[in-house]
Amino acid sequence: MAPPPPSPSMAPPGPIHSAPGLPDTCALLQPPAAAAAASMSGPAAETPSAIQICRIMRPDDANVAGNVHGGTILKMIEEAGAIISTRHCNSQNGERCVAALARVERTDFLSPMCIGEVAHVSAGITYTSKHSVEVQVNVMSENILTGTKKLTNKATLWYVPLSLKNVDKVLEVPPVVYSRQEQEEEGRKRYEAQKLERMETKWRNGDIVQPVLNPEPNTVSYSQSSLIHLVGPSDCTLHGFVHGGVTMKLMDEVAGIVAARHCKTNIVTASVDAINFHDKIRKGCVITISGRMTFTSNKSMEIEVLVDADPVVDNSQKRYRAASAFFTYVSLSQEGKPLPVPQLVPETEDEKKRFEEGKGRYLQMKAKRQGQVEPQP
Repeated sequence: MAPPPPSPSMAPPGPIHSAPGLPDTCALLQPPAAAAAASMSGPAAETPSAIQICRIMRPDDANVAGNVHGGTILKMIEEAGAIISTRHCNSQNGERCVAALARVERTDFLSPMCIGEVAHVSAGITYTSKHSVEVQVNVMSENILTGTKKLTNKATLWYVPLSLKNVDKVLEVPPVVYSRQEQEEEGRKRYEAQKLERMETKWRNGDIVQPVLNPEPNTVSYSQSSLIHLVGPSDCTLHGFVHGGVTMKLMDEVAGIVAARHCKTNIVTASVDAINFHDKIRKGCVITISGRMTFTSNKSMEIEVLVDADPVVDNSQKRYRAASAFFTYVSLSQEGKPLPVPQLVPETEDEKKRFEEGKGRYLQMKAKRQGQVEPQP
């Protein structure tokens, strides 16, 4: 167990402002004490309510077409969220903690990011419950040759504070000060909605992906893929648990393989449905990331990704489901234009059921984007 971080100045958290924009300039990622001292305006100090991290995209961040992997962007989003939520949870007197990722809401990839562009990842705290923190993140890409900037991603993440003395103990979150009462009420509604959705995903935890010999093209079995990874120190926090961003990057990699096998073209991540983290993954575990096609529309593919952890160095614990999510991919031509997607052929009753469920999610999101409400049966 690593020693706890330096104790920050004990000050009330800063107010959350109603303005949707986040800072345009890069914020130095200072330790909590330094950040609090920098904003000192009298006898009390305020913790920062937003941060920004920047990084240039390198060739190893992208696919063969030069588009940055969705998993790379998800990893940066999670890093920014972990920094600001951990800072906030340690902003008052009490037991030291680290913020662990519990859930990522639906994330849309609005525009591709390319090699050589600079990613600006801005994160701000928008709501806190007794035991969780909501963080909203925006990602901008900047072409440093032309100065052009564009919004590429918007995401909402939920974190819970885990004690440094006992990582199975969830601590209380310091409250935030809202500039408007409506902000707290809206945040509480989002909290209750995601809590309900997390409960609904648990029934799928026993589902597994089984290999099939000699599958036919365009079937679920033909494109399903798995990746086995031994969790090492570089994947983990100082406390021996896998970073949520590392897990999401591996999930996106497997989903991309499934999509490429199905289409045999260049593919990119279009969106990620809610990612639920059901349990922590410890250092030394062997994790199996499995992906399978669940639904296809004319121009998109939905892929379910499941993460199972096998604590091989601990005989007292059995294999368990650690995370699950749905990724949506699109097929692109060499010129970057959308291509028609080969239609999935579900064979078994379970595959047909998952196809109909995926179709329901697709129609619901399509209606939401058009500002419509789905009629009730």
